Amino acid sequence: MSNAGARRRRPAQEPPSTGAAAHDAEPDQESVARSIALRLLTGAPRSRAQLEEAMARREVPEEVATRVLDRFTEVGLIDDAEYARMLVRTRHEERGLSRRALAVELRRKGIDDETAAVALEQVDHDDEEEAARAIVRRKLRATSGLDDATRLRRVAGTLGRKGYAPGLALRLAREELAGERGQHADDGPSAGPWDV
Repeated sequence: MSNAGARRRRPAQEPPSTGAAAHDAEPDQESVARSIALRLLTGAPRSRAQLEEAMARREVPEEVATRVLDRFTEVGLIDDAEYARMLVRTRHEERGLSRRALAVELRRKGIDDETAAVALEQVDHDDEEEAARAIVRRKLRATSGLDDATRLRRVAGTLGRKGYAPGLALRLAREELAGERGQHADDGPSAGPWDV
């Protein structure tokens, strides 16, 4: 066996003894960080904090992650303010989440309080009430065969899970129940334990 043949079969040493990687091992880590960010951003928009977490799970050094994320932010691939606005808009329109529930979700996604506050300005009190009323109507239609107390409990539970205050949930549910019967909300059926 020749020396050349023996060299070909030997596994490559880490790091290589020649070439750019022999002098600087970081480009590999940056490549990993870029790949993680691009893969995640291709699937859906993400916050900077979400990308940092993903890189930390893959043990990308913090300084490398920061450098890559700074560059992605600089070129506009990461924009927490736009991400927060989009999340607020879509979650409110599609799921009917309240401002309180949206704030919790933004915090969970790593959006800072100041950026979240600006994004939440898109949803005002009237928007919240309109979304809650639509949820109440759907839930009351779905529970039309049940007694009123049960219907009110289910409506209140549904709105509570979406972050709405119990008082608003109860008021809207009573108004809609009364509307079903052609009554005023004050004349509506007694809700027993749901009276406030």
